[in-house]
Amino acid sequence: MPTGRTTAEAMLPPPALPRPWTAKRVAGYVIVAIWLAFFTGLAIYLYDAWRIDLFETYGPRYWSGLKTTLALVSISVLLGAVVSIPVAAGRMSKNRIFRGLAYAYVYFFRGTPLLAQTFLIYYGFGSFRPFLQEWGLWVFFRDAWNCAIFAFTLNTAAYQAEILRGAIKSVPIGQWEGAAALGLSKLVIFWKIIMPQALIVALRPYGNEIILLLKSSALVAIITVYDLMGETRRAYARTFDFQTYLWAAVIYLVIVEMLRNVWDRIERRLTRHLIR
Repeated sequence: MPTGRTTAEAMLPPPALPRPWTAKRVAGYVIVAIWLAFFTGLAIYLYDAWRIDLFETYGPRYWSGLKTTLALVSISVLLGAVVSIPVAAGRMSKNRIFRGLAYAYVYFFRGTPLLAQTFLIYYGFGSFRPFLQEWGLWVFFRDAWNCAIFAFTLNTAAYQAEILRGAIKSVPIGQWEGAAALGLSKLVIFWKIIMPQALIVALRPYGNEIILLLKSSALVAIITVYDLMGETRRAYARTFDFQTYLWAAVIYLVIVEMLRNVWDRIERRLTRHLIR
């Protein structure tokens, strides 16, 4: 009888060899173990330090602050998306004046801290109170919430404009040329052909921008907006208990993780036709 391998056996792939324990692999396992130990210790600490009286007193206020934070971020992102469209168009315009103005706007709001921008609007506009009252704008700018929305909208619009501009430029020029050869107008080409492809490219950067804005929203507590961090500061001022800040950090972490998973699902759903 033949002792060699049969044809079917010869077609099978060779057995997989075990992965070698390289320095990078060992370091990866060590880092994961450290993070697991950290989160385990954090969970144990939160369990031991749990105070039901603190939760009953400040839990509703944390919930109110959380709703304020989510409202602030949602409104700012939506308004920023609207503002970013003409800014991105200006950045790509052939007119030097429009292009220069759009560049100056993006350069300023991306190059300066959001905290400084918020202070400039909330405190700086107070110096122009007579002028704003004359034009009927003081009713808007005297409210800290409105100033926070205004500052966050202008800031995220600058980032979203650059995201949108980069995504549009990533679409091959052949898409424009092919659609123009079919006799389609530039407006139809842009909204029906270019934008759907550009938004897929921009989807991940948009998600990152929302997460960054969510974490940056904590600074509005400095201008007396009682968001999640504002309520946390008020709870700490009355209790001097460090776990008030720890619970706020956990809430922010949970929200960011939920948003990341939702965004991953949206991205997989919208790009399923690209997966082979």
